[in-house]
Amino acid sequence: MANPDPFGFDIRVSSDKKKRNRGKRGMSGAFETSQRECEHPGCTEAGQYRAPRSPDHLDEYLWFCKEHVREYNLKWNFFNGTTEEEFEEQMEQDRVWGRETKPFAKPGEEQRAWARLGIDDPHQVLGENATRNPGKSITGTRKLPPTERRALDILDAKDHWAKSEIRKSYKALIKVLHPDMNGGDRGHEEQLQEVVWAWDQIKDSRNFQN
Repeated sequence: MANPDPFGFDIRVSSDKKKRNRGKRGMSGAFETSQRECEHPGCTEAGQYRAPRSPDHLDEYLWFCKEHVREYNLKWNFFNGTTEEEFEEQMEQDRVWGRETKPFAKPGEEQRAWARLGIDDPHQVLGENATRNPGKSITGTRKLPPTERRALDILDAKDHWAKSEIRKSYKALIKVLHPDMNGGDRGHEEQLQEVVWAWDQIKDSRNFQN
């Protein structure tokens, strides 16, 4: 039998898991440990499923039972209250994932330096100052927890992005996968739940700048 820790700390893995299981949810989206009650009027079922309160408050949630969260999602319209011009503008931005393309610039000193080495870098993937100071790579070399690395893959995001950039990708995916944008088709519901799960892993993480 192991000697007790003289400082009073319990560092067993089983104890740590017990501390972490509160609020944990599966891929179905249900918070099985939730103590909330369904917010649908007259319903007394457990509120284990959450849904965004409004398009302008995607990080604030209402809690429902499984039946009423489906009913809420069917009626929820991300573009409610927007004008036709605003809708068209948003659609144009979504076509390029909120990042407008820019025309190619003329070859600069750095690009000509790469060309002398026989390397063609028209998109400047190697960086503006790569020949003078290579620096650190920012293309997937950061050490992140497996859940956060998987969340980045789901959100089609990079590990050097700030939370604000990842949130733009998250919102763009929500708009594309939501039934309102697919004629009420709920065929993307599981993927939509994965996207919500992925953003939950990133938004509270300390590994990304705000």
